[in-house]
Amino acid sequence: MSKNSAGERPQSPVALVTGASGGLGQALALELDALGCRVAVHYNSSRDAALAVQEKLTNESVLVTGDVGSWEATQKLYEEISAALGPVDVLVNNGAIRKDSLMAMQNPADWAQVIQTNLIGSFHTARVSVPYMLRKRWGRIVNIVSPSGIIATSGQTAYSASKAGLIGLTRTLAAECGRRGVTVNALSPGFMITGMTQDLPDRVKEGMEDKAPIPRFVTVEEVARSVGLFLDQDCMTGQVVSIDSGVSIT
Repeated sequence: MSKNSAGERPQSPVALVTGASGGLGQALALELDALGCRVAVHYNSSRDAALAVQEKLTNESVLVTGDVGSWEATQKLYEEISAALGPVDVLVNNGAIRKDSLMAMQNPADWAQVIQTNLIGSFHTARVSVPYMLRKRWGRIVNIVSPSGIIATSGQTAYSASKAGLIGLTRTLAAECGRRGVTVNALSPGFMITGMTQDLPDRVKEGMEDKAPIPRFVTVEEVARSVGLFLDQDCMTGQVVSIDSGVSIT
């Protein structure tokens, strides 16, 4: 047996996209559908938006809900996906929340909630998915991170900590899973106009746009197109791929 005993890529992988009702989540779900995946469209509260995403998919799909910050809820939604489509082959941890504030004025409960959803929630979904992937000797985990997890962003200690932690989780889990054909990578989008960012003041948006070497916002479609790279590459793992107009190098 070779040292890297990877299995074959499924003909129609089952892909779970958390937070698929939002702008980037929708684009990721559509891209995975176009790549031949059967997509589990996850949402937490926006059922109508998630249903609208599902209606755009061409392959078999399922709508699932649950708070990924809860281990019990995550186990339940995974069971629902397995019953409807089969076990998850491709996990995209896209679901996240942001509650910005300078730490001196931060509500501790808000800080903890961001960590619970963004970091611990990603642990939960990976924890339920990895055992099957390891047994099958093929799997893909893509964690959506942020330039805020790489560079300092004032007012975002909670969000930055959650994304930096997710980068650390990505690299260590990649080391644990590589010999069995399971890759774990992170995708770091630049500033996009989505539901999470549309409420920011115009001066903040303009400042972020001007700061980037390529002075424009990234589109959700541009970011989503990168997901095919993770599916195709058997030897890329533990990496952070930035689609961010170069803001993370400034």
